[in-house]
Amino acid sequence: MEKAHFYCSKMNILGVNVHYEVYERDRLNPVIVLIHGFLSSSFSFRKIIPLLEKDFTIIAIDLPPFGKTEKSTKFVHSYTNMARVVIELIQALQISKAFLVGHSMGGQVSLNAAKQRPDLFEKVVLLCSAGYTKGVSPTLKFGSYVPYFYLCIKHWLASQGILKNLNNVVHDQSLIDQEMMDGYMEPFLDNRIFMALNRMIRDHEGDLPAEELKLIEQPSLLIWGNEDKVVPITIGERLRKDLPNSSFVSFKHTGHLVPEEKPEHVSEKIGNFIFQAQ
Repeated sequence: MEKAHFYCSKMNILGVNVHYEVYERDRLNPVIVLIHGFLSSSFSFRKIIPLLEKDFTIIAIDLPPFGKTEKSTKFVHSYTNMARVVIELIQALQISKAFLVGHSMGGQVSLNAAKQRPDLFEKVVLLCSAGYTKGVSPTLKFGSYVPYFYLCIKHWLASQGILKNLNNVVHDQSLIDQEMMDGYMEPFLDNRIFMALNRMIRDHEGDLPAEELKLIEQPSLLIWGNEDKVVPITIGERLRKDLPNSSFVSFKHTGHLVPEEKPEHVSEKIGNFIFQAQ
């Protein structure tokens, strides 16, 4: 079967050069927007993109300051602003209707975008979405103003190590290979990301509270890993109660990186959810 046409590009949005990828086979196909999680990139969707590109046009975005997007210290790295980046990119590509798929932090960005533009985004899929965390502690926020604090962030991430981080987010650790480690490590070879993360600490406003979640009326599908150690399944069950038009599914023996661990199952659930009549 013929593969989808692929191209990647950068667009200046809110003063930042944002990297995005487009996979398109048929212009009439529904549009899915993939939004990755914290310390990640569109690389995290590499296994579900080939499974979805037959039926959908796919747009994968690297949020500031991750992936191949510019690592800016001037951009305000709030969820509200990241959602604006998504919205402005989709509008610039002259797309009038789209579906959001957000993993982890990308789930909160997706919810923010859905809240800001219910006319633009028809449905939302949340993959182990972040939820209910407050803003950064005053002490950490104060630290972000200290000169060279970004070096502390770099040291902390280095002390964790890529293998330790992946072991924490993947239940089946046999899936971790060199390609996976290299893909998740690559953005951190650019020292500017630590300066941008320093700014992100300052700008982080916390997750949407329950009273705002209850106002999001678009249908939403929540997909979880039963063994998620980063965002426990209890968060998913709580989101299920607060999002008024939501459904919930979970996979056994699966951790936080559900697109990596269960690509076929996740892709099938996404496709069925988007094509089902409302």
